[in-house]
Amino acid sequence: MPAYIIGEIEITDPESYKRYTAQTPGVIAKHGGRFIVRGGNGEAIEGSAPKRVVVIEFPDRAAAKRFYNSPEYQEILKIRLSASSGRLFLVDGVDSPNPPAGV
Repeated sequence: MPAYIIGEIEITDPESYKRYTAQTPGVIAKHGGRFIVRGGNGEAIEGSAPKRVVVIEFPDRAAAKRFYNSPEYQEILKIRLSASSGRLFLVDGVDSPNPPAGV
């Protein structure tokens, strides 16, 4: 079952944050992940929209955790934490977007 790391981020140091975003794609791919949303143009339809939204899909929860806890990511995470504020969370996806009737 896929798993997703979802981030709501407010960038406080754009120049430093660029150094972080330049390094993340390779580390994410190394752990089987891919960006579904990377910034984008958020529009609130209920409540208020976060400044920046990131959604990264991984094959499963274990792969997402391996990515997050990997030495490569932990090193560049320091840049993100010094250049932004926000929150990240891990959620499970569904096996099929269109489950059979009655499920």
